[in-house]
Amino acid sequence: MNDIANYVEVPFHFRHCCWFCGEPANKHFSFPHSGVVVLDCVHPPLTLPSCKECHQLAMTVDVDSIWSVKDKVKQALVKRYRKDLSIGINWTEQELKESQFEGGNFSGFQKSAWFMYEVAKARVNFNGWKLVVGGITVEEVNDKECFIFDGVEYPSVDDAIVHYSKNFDLNLAYLRQVVQVLSPTRFAKAVSFCRMTIGATPQERAVALKQIIANN
Repeated sequence: MNDIANYVEVPFHFRHCCWFCGEPANKHFSFPHSGVVVLDCVHPPLTLPSCKECHQLAMTVDVDSIWSVKDKVKQALVKRYRKDLSIGINWTEQELKESQFEGGNFSGFQKSAWFMYEVAKARVNFNGWKLVVGGITVEEVNDKECFIFDGVEYPSVDDAIVHYSKNFDLNLAYLRQVVQVLSPTRFAKAVSFCRMTIGATPQERAVALKQIIANN
């Protein structure tokens, strides 16, 4: 185990949880660690519990704070579990129950899909407890603002844009432009608008974008 003096205090109800995603923890992650050089870390060295997967993801990150590590780990989880998160975009729980997949090739999907979605969403949405080391609270320093859409908390608006562009096979640059025009508060409309232009030529998309700019 790493230096116990730097180990964060863990609330009782989180005593077995990964700080990054809430899954059962079986590792300890320290920041800074020997694999990263941080000259201007905004907080004291600390060690916290993590699961094996988040530990592996966190060890590959080269940033300047534990909160930046958390953002990068969340980005990686959103990317890794894109298909599971997409279940909640394309289905409701009731629709899956009534999908009549019983006995077919998709019967296994019907039984496990919603559970897989809920697990992935819970991991991405999990916000670790406040960090306290030696009785002193480590104040969070993070200038990135998360983005919540349809029940999922993304590290940023752009992470949501990337996720939806892949899920619906949308032109990524175009979706970014439309979200910028409509603003993130109208994210659902931006996605719907871009879905209507799937298969359009660049020229046709440009005309459509001009129209939506003129109307907004």
